[in-house]
Amino acid sequence: MRKRARIIYNPTSGREAMRNDLVDILAVYEQAGYETSAFATTPAPNSAKNEATRAAKEGFDLIVAAGGDGTLSEVVNGIAGLEHRPALAIIPAGTTNDYARALRIPRDDPIAAAKLILRKNKKFKIDIGQAGDNYFMNIAAGGTLTELTYEVPSQMKSLFGYLAYLAKGAELLPRIKPVEMDIKYDGQEYRGQASTILIALTNSVGGFEQIVPDAALDDGKFTMIIVKESSLIGMMRLMAKALQGKHIGDPGIIYAKASEIDITPVNSEDRVMINLDGEYGGDAPMHFRNLKQHLEVVANLDEIPDDAITMSPDMKRVEDDFVREVDNIHDDEASQK
Repeated sequence: MRKRARIIYNPTSGREAMRNDLVDILAVYEQAGYETSAFATTPAPNSAKNEATRAAKEGFDLIVAAGGDGTLSEVVNGIAGLEHRPALAIIPAGTTNDYARALRIPRDDPIAAAKLILRKNKKFKIDIGQAGDNYFMNIAAGGTLTELTYEVPSQMKSLFGYLAYLAKGAELLPRIKPVEMDIKYDGQEYRGQASTILIALTNSVGGFEQIVPDAALDDGKFTMIIVKESSLIGMMRLMAKALQGKHIGDPGIIYAKASEIDITPVNSEDRVMINLDGEYGGDAPMHFRNLKQHLEVVANLDEIPDDAITMSPDMKRVEDDFVREVDNIHDDEASQK
């Protein structure tokens, strides 16, 4: 029996690029030996998720998530909890496309992304995270700094992706209030003040590799960062360090590997919102479990180990400006002593 593929695409992503390239993309998967059909998502809640579940239960061999990070997240949540999980391919057409960055999938050429299926060395099994009843592929986060990102205007997100969060976060830093947390991870425990917790599966956080430089895609471990620092200047310095990969070992954070993590606010009246791959995923207390090599994905395997991610000029300029401002703060303090 011939293999079947279902393309689940967001017709409004990437300035409607997917709609324009769809015929050529269908032809690529047909060439790879798949009887291929397509489904356009709708504004209805969980449109992509529900279609992914339906296709998986009908025995499709491959599901192609074509769109932004939101479309990919829905598709993953549609298949991750099933016994039969089709292989997953990704055609990025959104703003940030964090997971496509990690897999070195072309992010500005949908047809080139589709053509990865034609390579011999193209699939491998990746870890995903489970948080309560939800699943995530890239990063989970909680704490007041994370909550501020919900206030970033959508226009800023479309221009700079996650770097907009950084710029806006600096503006809103005075509102950060640490929460007393009880965080258990693989037999260890941290009980104390935390302003932000990051639980990462890949090394790409908004296109920045240096925040989680040693993340592996298939080792069964999260990389966890607990940010204890909460002062305005301290947070700005720590953010600048993270952009340069100099934050590991800083006394203001805990940096650890773990396969299971529990986050609980010590005081029940403290609300800690959890963000899963950029979307609200519920409130703590929450248990996080790494599902080792749970999904098979199509990736650019020849380039994953060595190829560096190239930052766009706009992102690089904003990052440099931020680091420069933090350095100026340090210089001003030194001159006052």
